[in-house]
Amino acid sequence: MMSNVKKWSAEFLGTFWLTLGGCGSAVLAAAFPGLGIGLLGVSLAFGLTVVTGAYAFGPVSGGHFNPAVSVGLVIGKRFSASELPGYIISQVLGAIAAAAVLYLIVSGKAGFSGVGGFASNGYGANSPGGYSLLSVLVCEVVLTAVFLLVILGATAKRAAGGFGGLAIGLCLTLIHLVSIPVSNTSVNPARSTGPALFAQTGALGDLWLFWVAPIAGAILGALIYNALLSED
Repeated sequence: MMSNVKKWSAEFLGTFWLTLGGCGSAVLAAAFPGLGIGLLGVSLAFGLTVVTGAYAFGPVSGGHFNPAVSVGLVIGKRFSASELPGYIISQVLGAIAAAAVLYLIVSGKAGFSGVGGFASNGYGANSPGGYSLLSVLVCEVVLTAVFLLVILGATAKRAAGGFGGLAIGLCLTLIHLVSIPVSNTSVNPARSTGPALFAQTGALGDLWLFWVAPIAGAILGALIYNALLSED
């Protein structure tokens, strides 16, 4: 039986990789002159972090890397509520550590004058497209609900074996393609927390929404799955 320390370590490392790989692509490569990867590249980067992390760390901890996913899996009866605090703490610490490493990298650039938005999430003035609080709330709730539906379906016993990580990573890629202009895409409270601590915008003041909306969406998705799609 896997020890809690190993599970927490896997969640820390998986969330670290998700935040560093995804947010790092946005901060360092999205608008790089002549070679920028743009919205499509950043979306793919987030998806790839989940795919690679799921296969590398998933066998140890289940590969949540996201407090909202952990909560949703409790509601979906795939995860024990008693393990939830340790997972969430590990995930948040992993995201903060990744944001700190990314800050050290960014601050080493010649002529560094600050990190700006630092791939943080926000609404209103902090939304990439200037979307309202309500728009961001609806977007984050609905997309996180769909994310949980995909996670629960792709990891069900009846699902094709070995492909869950790929399906989940591709789903996260699609979620980013839809919602980067709206909220810079959270669907993950830990991923939102790390960059918000370093951003030079009002991201920290907006952070509450990126805990409330993804967790509410995850609960909604799990309830829908239980009611309509469960194997039980």
